[in-house]
Amino acid sequence: MANIITTDTPQENNNKDSTLHTLSIFVNNKAGALMRISQVFARRGFNIDSLVVSQSRDARFSRMTIGITGSSNGLEQIIKQVNKLIDVIQCQEHTTKDAIVKEMLLIKFLVNNSSRTEALQIIDHFGGKSVDLTPVAMTAIITGDPAKIDAAINMLSAFEIIEAVRTGKVVIARGDAPT
Repeated sequence: MANIITTDTPQENNNKDSTLHTLSIFVNNKAGALMRISQVFARRGFNIDSLVVSQSRDARFSRMTIGITGSSNGLEQIIKQVNKLIDVIQCQEHTTKDAIVKEMLLIKFLVNNSSRTEALQIIDHFGGKSVDLTPVAMTAIITGDPAKIDAAINMLSAFEIIEAVRTGKVVIARGDAPT
């Protein structure tokens, strides 16, 4: 199932009509499926900004969530082409109004005894949790929409960030609608 969530915010790049889109694609869990799907985007001039792939509850299928940047004009054609690919089960478009989009961030940064409380307050403010603590560093996990993750990284930049790992977007339709 491919689901597309389109934001109305143009991304910063050279193309004025370039927009961020999020696709959720339900596929047979077979070798080569990701390659065939990513080639559709490359041929149409869309950049893949984030990619999350995981097996569904049924091991025969996988869910791909792909964040792409490109013109809204070519999006309909991409949906049609993805729908025709071997191993793609279904394509369906969503908007941010009828779907939930979340990311996860693991962020490791330097922290000492005097700044540990401040770091924990920032993490708590974003609904995160400390998952590792040493005398010199802390690792936190934060989940939320992409804007929340960006804001958390911005606030934690007050510390020296050693490393940050971000999952990219995952999406699910609201209510009982299929994703």
